[in-house]
Amino acid sequence: MAKDKYPAPRSAKTPSPDAEETAIAALGWLAGKPELMDRFLALSGLSVGDLRAASSEPDFLAGLLGFLTNHEPTLMAFCADTGMEPEIVCAAERMLARSDDWQHEI
Repeated sequence: MAKDKYPAPRSAKTPSPDAEETAIAALGWLAGKPELMDRFLALSGLSVGDLRAASSEPDFLAGLLGFLTNHEPTLMAFCADTGMEPEIVCAAERMLARSDDWQHEI
């Protein structure tokens, strides 16, 4: 089912809007969890001020979802709070991570 929601992007510069929306939802969720946001910022090396510009980059969005998917308790908390399926989050991460790789193939 998750494969159907995130079809292959038409080009490297246009990842699935659903994948981007999933990542933006994760960013909003993290913003409400100060301890997790602090950890994400520390691991990413970004400041709060960097988030707005970074949030339009597929690599950043993939990394953000990777932050969730690499720690099952965090992923499950996000899914419980948002009603999103973990498989959708994982599929969105893969979609966004591939968008940069596809650019090199074109």
